[in-house]
Amino acid sequence: MTRAVILSGVFLAALSLGSPAFAQESSIAPVPHFHEEALSAGISHQYAGPWEYFVGGGVAIFDCDGDRRPDLFLAGGIEKATLYRNRSAAGGALRFEETDTGIEQDRLLKITGAYPLDIDNDGIKDLAVLRVGENLLLKGKGDCRFEEANRAFAFNGGSAWSTAFAATFEKDAPYPTLAFGNYVDRSAPGAPWGTCHDNVLLRPKKAEAPDYSEPQLLNPGYCSLSMLFTDWNRSGEPALRISNDRQYYRGGEEQLWAVNPGRPARPYRRGDGWRHVKIFGMGIASADLNGDGFPEYALTSMGDTKLQTLDQESEEQFPIYRDIAYDLGATAHRPYTGDDTRPSTGWHAEFKDVNNDTLLDLFIAKGNVEAMPDFAGFDPDNLLIQQWNGKFVEEGMEAGLALDRKGRGGGIADLNMDGLPDIVVNNRGGPASLFRNLGAGTAERPVPLGNWLAVELFQKGANRDAIGAQINVKLGNQTLTRDVMIGGGHASGQIGFIPFGTGVAERAQIRVRWPDGDWSHPYRVFTNNFVRIERGAPDAEYWYPPEEE
Repeated sequence: MTRAVILSGVFLAALSLGSPAFAQESSIAPVPHFHEEALSAGISHQYAGPWEYFVGGGVAIFDCDGDRRPDLFLAGGIEKATLYRNRSAAGGALRFEETDTGIEQDRLLKITGAYPLDIDNDGIKDLAVLRVGENLLLKGKGDCRFEEANRAFAFNGGSAWSTAFAATFEKDAPYPTLAFGNYVDRSAPGAPWGTCHDNVLLRPKKAEAPDYSEPQLLNPGYCSLSMLFTDWNRSGEPALRISNDRQYYRGGEEQLWAVNPGRPARPYRRGDGWRHVKIFGMGIASADLNGDGFPEYALTSMGDTKLQTLDQESEEQFPIYRDIAYDLGATAHRPYTGDDTRPSTGWHAEFKDVNNDTLLDLFIAKGNVEAMPDFAGFDPDNLLIQQWNGKFVEEGMEAGLALDRKGRGGGIADLNMDGLPDIVVNNRGGPASLFRNLGAGTAERPVPLGNWLAVELFQKGANRDAIGAQINVKLGNQTLTRDVMIGGGHASGQIGFIPFGTGVAERAQIRVRWPDGDWSHPYRVFTNNFVRIERGAPDAEYWYPPEEE
């Protein structure tokens, strides 16, 4: 059983997991140790198939049974996609159990990725499933069971090869706006070269149930492999950013689409300040790294990673970006260990504070497309640890991530609810990776590197999970910012507690800017806690994970 306790200021004592193993004043950021334990945790899975499945291989991380622990849905390609229910005890070894979804077995084939969200506002997480063929909207029924909802939601899953997804709630909309990114049009003459499918934007009609019967084609499409709704200039109206694989299109580039309420979406062009960037775009990660209030973007590719920041001379009126990956040591352009010096191939990207020192780190799943001779064969996943000077240092080898696998999608989440972010990777043609974060300790005795906080939002009515909200956590003179988003990565998404590393801070102040722009009052909390904030509530709540199953 779970339990929630209302915060009551000075009458509560802090929940402590021990003293941090570092001092925040240190100039060198600590490196966490990870232990790979997929098989011992009960996860036996791989992503496989012919060339349509060279891309994709996503992971959805979400709570499917209402116990607030993150469960895992892994795409399988020609193999069956698998749902694993989380059975891990708090602070213990990772343990998962394969679970029947209630969906016909043949519909769980040809899946490239999945993203969780609550489409119909019933408080139960649904799944947007990407496939080579008809995409699926799976309505959650509780207890990790689902039913197909394409017809119920007036959703045409099409027949394209889908590889990207993002969702947002537009102002006054009863249900989320959905975007599907598509790859090569295999039926077009001359495929695969220069034959990318259009992408699709689905805005809900105002009805008693979700109705996606009026899609807008986003033309031209340039073989999208990742997309994200992002409030790039903090205007309150997120735009749709799309990263594209230049291998299969002619004359294309990275894209940004304006999605203004009541008007058709339109692409930003040169006159809007958008600059031509052409890369082998694989994945997107977004975060405010420098504390200026505006998000930076990591864009994975073949050969290098771009890290873009808004050019302040544009006065936030134009989406003009400059690349700072080289300056900050975040290019990740070659394997960091082994003898293979050929360029790397990056896929899923994600910013998380894996060592709880308050600084966001960057994880990149890596792996050769298949057997491309000009790119590295041994290409282990990256773990770029941010330092106090703002630069990144590669620590994948020391952290224990340097396995010989072909990473694709993935995610970072606290799977055993101990405050230490763990990593899951879906690998092509090989076993999935499940890295348990041990902090500064061992598998027998994990040791926290720093204090932490995990925040869950809730509001009544539409958009119960507050997609589009911004969470600010103040630690003395330092403020950490996280956006609540659905999208990005590579065919992989998650929803649930938003983690913050708080370093040596034992107390924090939380403020929430809700999706409509209203700010909450400050909530004062103790760190090393899971915190639930309901809109309009005078107090936050602590939630304590069960120690035993």
